[in-house]
Amino acid sequence: MTKASLLSRRGFIVGTGATGLTIGILASCAPSGTEADAPDYSDLPPNDEVNAWVHIDHDDTVTVRIARSEMGQGTLTGLAQLVAEELDCDWDKVTTEYPTPGENLRRERVWRDYSTGGSQGIRGSQDYVREGAAAAKAMLIEAAANEWGVPASECTSENSVITHGSSGRTATYGSVAGAASKLAPPLEVTLKDPADWKIIGQAKKRLDTADKLTGKQVYGADIQMDGMLNAAIKQAPKIGASLASFDASAVESMPGVKKVVAVKNPFGEGNNAVAVIADHWWQANKALEALPIEWQGGVDFSTAEFEAELDEGLTAEEAFVGNGGGDLAAAFGAADRMVEATYNMPLQNHACMEPMNTTALYTEDGCEIWCPTQNGEAALAAVSEASGLPIEQCEVHKIHLGGGFGRRGMPDYVHQSVMLAMEIPGTPVKMLWSREESMMHGFFHPTTKARVRGSLDADGNLTGLHLRISGQSILAALIPQALQNGVDYATFQGLLPSGVDPRLEDQTLKYSFDNFLVDHAMRNPPVRPGFWRGVNLNQNAIYLECFMDELAHAAGRDPLEFRLAHLSDSPLAAAVLQAVADKSGWGSDDGKARGLCVMYGFGAYVAACAEVTVDDDGALSIDRIVAATDPGYAVNPQQIEAQVEGSFVYGLSAMLYGEITYEGGEVQERNFDTYNSMRIADMPEVETIIMPSGGFWGGVGEPTIAVAAPAVLNAIYAATGKRVRQLPIKDQDLRNA
Repeated sequence: MTKASLLSRRGFIVGTGATGLTIGILASCAPSGTEADAPDYSDLPPNDEVNAWVHIDHDDTVTVRIARSEMGQGTLTGLAQLVAEELDCDWDKVTTEYPTPGENLRRERVWRDYSTGGSQGIRGSQDYVREGAAAAKAMLIEAAANEWGVPASECTSENSVITHGSSGRTATYGSVAGAASKLAPPLEVTLKDPADWKIIGQAKKRLDTADKLTGKQVYGADIQMDGMLNAAIKQAPKIGASLASFDASAVESMPGVKKVVAVKNPFGEGNNAVAVIADHWWQANKALEALPIEWQGGVDFSTAEFEAELDEGLTAEEAFVGNGGGDLAAAFGAADRMVEATYNMPLQNHACMEPMNTTALYTEDGCEIWCPTQNGEAALAAVSEASGLPIEQCEVHKIHLGGGFGRRGMPDYVHQSVMLAMEIPGTPVKMLWSREESMMHGFFHPTTKARVRGSLDADGNLTGLHLRISGQSILAALIPQALQNGVDYATFQGLLPSGVDPRLEDQTLKYSFDNFLVDHAMRNPPVRPGFWRGVNLNQNAIYLECFMDELAHAAGRDPLEFRLAHLSDSPLAAAVLQAVADKSGWGSDDGKARGLCVMYGFGAYVAACAEVTVDDDGALSIDRIVAATDPGYAVNPQQIEAQVEGSFVYGLSAMLYGEITYEGGEVQERNFDTYNSMRIADMPEVETIIMPSGGFWGGVGEPTIAVAAPAVLNAIYAATGKRVRQLPIKDQDLRNA
């Protein structure tokens, strides 16, 4: 049982400062249909909220308010399940809505963190969300008990009905919700024991699916308002370039064009973009294409040339230490055999299906936006900063995201939209980036390389390991104050020791090595990095797990047995690895080429076993992946399975095709014809094993992506005898070695 202290009625659980990659929104979904003879409540005044988390209508419809983002990952439904469980309400009458960041500010941040990223949507708010629901239930029971003149301790609740044990009297939640809203919340609540859960842990249907299937769901790009104008924008194509001049007269007479304006750089000095505002977006974009524009300055950056800097970092004498122990020099000196490999991870694009967009309405008295964002409070701050208005006069109406993956945690497009709305006060202006703008002006997954060396003794035992990472730091660029004595510990996700930082305790290394060193030679290109789903865990899994496979084969040992030998101190990691091996038929004499991977990240244990086929022409077929995950508690197994499958699409697309390159300071991959993604026909069969061991809340959306690529790369070796160490695979010869 969990005890939780609650505060005042208005702010009974007041949150802490918002951090992370991205925001909180929960979309509105209509409740299930009512019976033809349902009671008529039209003459009754609407109920007030029971508390900040729960509103209950007279007809028992429960509206859950939780400030996290829904971008396809299922957080909306999962959080609603947490509330419904502690509330003991009728799941068939649950719906959701988004409290706005402005309302959160006015109510002393009662909904706490609006950021959604780092797989924190559920695990980062499960405690106070459940506490809020438990408090609401206690208030409902107290209201019914007061009406009956009986002790609340004699009443129970189930399926939105309160029952008095001895008399058998009942009351629906909707009938007492009004009275409950006038009560003070309890100072302490007791959360349910997981053994008593009836809704958490069940494969409930997603609350947002129906609207998506029928087309009712509105995304940011769909927003329409009376009198709305539309804007297209073009930013300087070269890194660091600024706007020199443009000839507005060349397009001002084109159909629908209202205004041509320079746009200030959201993150620097001067103007770095031009926008056209018109009646329709197509008119604005056509005018923008015809507009004579001159750019100036910028950096002549080339990814090919930057390779030399990355290579230099692989052997540099100075590097930041992330983890280590023992006497590595002695181990290497006494080695019977040394194994070495170099791997790389190129820049990656978030490539959200929905381009960046925001609709803004500015007046002298206030500014509000309608925006798909992963960080509602950051977006609110951006509105205030861009408009120059006090934050109390600003508001953000959050919309479902058509893809986020970390990209929509950055507010650059919000700044731009507000600045454009200020050009035409009193008129809503929807700014929509083109596909090319979205591809060229992202915050890209950082590029790194790794040189890994290992020593083996005469019996094939690993005696020493050195993993050197060379490359970009996200924190140095985006959150430099988070560096610790110059070290970006986020670079070492999945490789860290315990105790470095409480915020990184969910990214620790689960292998045990006697003599080892993990370090980072920071080499930062002038490309802005971003938190890309899975972040640094993705490449670190490739570097570590592909090399563990190489070591096992060099030692003449089974890759499963070799890994398990170093997981004796982490039985949960060993369990997910053993599970995928057993399920996939590892070790069977069936001629299939298989590869393994196991990692711990974002508080969850994950493993995969991939089966591949490579034909005589080198064509790769990823046939099957068995995946296991232990997130501690599994809120909705159906959603977890979907998340595993979806993350594999993302991870495998990056492995196969994903690469952003620069020439002359400009991005070369500007649409999906040059930045490819997996197609349905390429997708392997995915079998998911969910192994919730309980006792902790791990992530789901980000950790599973990391194991897909290493498992496939190791399976390619099993099929061909050829190691793929440089990504992406797309142009490499996979024919047998």
